[in-house]
Amino acid sequence: MSTVNPSVRAKYDLRSSLEILKAAQGQLLYTDEPVDPHAELSGVYRYIGAGGTVRRPTRVGPAMMFNNVKGYEGVQVLIGLLASRERVGLMLNEAPEKLAFLLKDAVNTPVAPVTIPREEAVCQEVVYRGDEPGFDIRKILPAPTNTEEDAGPYITIGMAYASDPETGESDVTIHRLCVQGADEISMYFVPGRHIDAFRMKAEAAGQPLPISISIGVDPAIEIAACFEPPTTPLGFDELTIAGSLRGQAVELTDCLTVKAKAIANAEFVIEGELLPGVRVREDQNTNTGKAMPEFPGYTGPANPSLPVIKVKAVTHRRNPIMQTVIGPSEEHVSMAGIPTEASILGMVENAMPGKLLNVYAHSSGGGKYMAVMQFRKSVASDEGRQRQAALLAFAAFSELKHVILVDEDVDIFDTNDVLWALNTRYQGDVDTITIPGVRCHPLDPSQSPEYSHTIREKGVSCKTIFDCTVPFHLKDHFKRAEFKEVDARRFAPSLFE
Repeated sequence: MSTVNPSVRAKYDLRSSLEILKAAQGQLLYTDEPVDPHAELSGVYRYIGAGGTVRRPTRVGPAMMFNNVKGYEGVQVLIGLLASRERVGLMLNEAPEKLAFLLKDAVNTPVAPVTIPREEAVCQEVVYRGDEPGFDIRKILPAPTNTEEDAGPYITIGMAYASDPETGESDVTIHRLCVQGADEISMYFVPGRHIDAFRMKAEAAGQPLPISISIGVDPAIEIAACFEPPTTPLGFDELTIAGSLRGQAVELTDCLTVKAKAIANAEFVIEGELLPGVRVREDQNTNTGKAMPEFPGYTGPANPSLPVIKVKAVTHRRNPIMQTVIGPSEEHVSMAGIPTEASILGMVENAMPGKLLNVYAHSSGGGKYMAVMQFRKSVASDEGRQRQAALLAFAAFSELKHVILVDEDVDIFDTNDVLWALNTRYQGDVDTITIPGVRCHPLDPSQSPEYSHTIREKGVSCKTIFDCTVPFHLKDHFKRAEFKEVDARRFAPSLFE
């Protein structure tokens, strides 16, 4: 990687995005009220703006900055940065309904990251080394718990960055990280994740895997990190997507204590090693049997055996901002869902150009389980191709469970409109296509043999297509009522400001 002079580059980091939100009405809320990071902080935001699959009552609202976190003087905690598609659009300078197209193009125009000298990396303005007396990550970094049942404090939006010990290829991704002690963090991997592949290679050789966890970064990185195969196969560094989104390379810097790189303008960086042959029970400190709330809206069970990161150092910016998310909130929908949409758009566009108009990875599926696909039938021979598009969507994103197909006159981002199509353009006996016995995502509690005798093992699901498109030969019979086009701003100007 090359070295650049940061003085000639635009600054894209968490703080520059916060400045954008400050200038937008109702997008960022500050509070000086003292808050406990143990359950209380997330409990507050559940009502303010969590959204997603969080238990009702909840809503989509502003991001929130807590200025007075008990036990952590001088550290702010930010939550909800990505918990609104509108807010993501503001920070990426794109209309919310066009974000998937923006990401699809970014995948195809990657910009490789660059390395800057340590002395220019603001993430290392303050340094705590693990071999210093009294080192304790729990006293440095205010990792919250989502609920009182959590296995422990969680780092929920840390950018894990590591390299393949054989090829040197790097990957960035987000994992469930539970603080287990003064210098230990457990790491949960869904099967198939790339850093886990790196870890297993290192472990097979009896070696630790150097890793960094960057917290509080440019949201373009947080979104890009959530792409998955086949769009980003093993060896594809998702930081190149973030570089494309910003039109310039992401800046990295060398860690101080391990042979790894970290995001140079992160608010916090944890440096460490994934230890070979070491495992811990996720809830060893609380014995709750629970992990933390996950994107389907349920609290996942504590894992009995997880790999361990031995923390070697923690560095941070002056007056750092700890960023966190609520597991099942709208933030997960933004991070997982928009890359899912981009992957589906890319695959279907390659197969049948111009037919798939847009995709929405719906909030109710956490951005992973459900996609609403807007398909255009132009000629009689297009009939049936909408179902082919749905099959391609399943191939583009293996964790997808349900696809709802609608016509071009349906607003896929308006759930009422989608349900209108389901109620007026769908017959269950002819418009439902089921594909049983397909691998999906292990966090869906209905995917188990206990739920259905048709499911042989946990993580296998019946994938379903709901075809709510009008048969082409009947399109003239399903035209929506036409209203006169008028300029409503003359009558209610305040509503259009």
